[in-house]
Amino acid sequence: MHPPYAKILVRSERQGSEWALVLVSQGIEATVEQEPETGHWQLTLAPADLARAQEAIRLYLEENRGRRWRQEVRFTGLIFDWRGLLWGLAMALCFFIQETAPWDMVTGGRMDAAAVRSGQWWRLITATTLHQDIGHLAANLGPGLVLVGLVMGLYGPGRGALAVVLAGALGNLLGLALHAASYLSVGASGMVMGALGLLSVQSLRWRGGPGFRALLWRGFLGGVLLFILVGLNPGTDVLAHLGGFAAGSLLGLALNLIPSGDRAILSETLAAWASVLIPLAAWLLAWPAFAP
Repeated sequence: MHPPYAKILVRSERQGSEWALVLVSQGIEATVEQEPETGHWQLTLAPADLARAQEAIRLYLEENRGRRWRQEVRFTGLIFDWRGLLWGLAMALCFFIQETAPWDMVTGGRMDAAAVRSGQWWRLITATTLHQDIGHLAANLGPGLVLVGLVMGLYGPGRGALAVVLAGALGNLLGLALHAASYLSVGASGMVMGALGLLSVQSLRWRGGPGFRALLWRGFLGGVLLFILVGLNPGTDVLAHLGGFAAGSLLGLALNLIPSGDRAILSETLAAWASVLIPLAAWLLAWPAFAP
């Protein structure tokens, strides 16, 4: 390309080729060249296309931020996001604090129907970060790490994490509505079942294609069958499981029905911060109930 031209510096020929493909997809002609004097690689393009090219590259980088954490699950079409491990680490850290802190965090943070009805609504959230013992924690981490990682791969790590947190709280809300006043509960199982619900409605992403209705119902019924297998075990909080699954399914419907161009309203960064700050804020509100 002969001058006059605009240029965008790149780190390597490989990055230049990658960005050039992005620009071509947007109808912008660009050439990968190496500066003879410095050896630096660059994209050269028409000056009139520079602003549009920079915006296209910015959006591409934002969309693919954290791609190194994402791994395709072979033969399924699903993406597993390894940042789901952070959810597991957070649950393990909460259990460590619960077991070693000099305060009775279980009494102060568990799901207590009478306390919630008296105004301590934050227990809907704090209860999802507590566990009865190490076996209870392990039972939730086993399927939870897989399901939460898949949810993050499907909806994005920020939106996925926030949806899982909200599903757990809404699961406890259903338990509150259906249980007696003496209802007590702890555990992240509502979040785990919420993640399953979020995955069960993923077929909505292919709406409009051939056999869409059959695909949607097969996907959802598959999720329901998995819920029956793992969510209805005797001795577990079945209503919290059911509430989490239902809440996750509804949140998944909402996320899938939002046009892709409008999903930026809830940015990944904002959603990620909310998924962390909501539980922290709930524990700050719970502090007077168990502080020495």
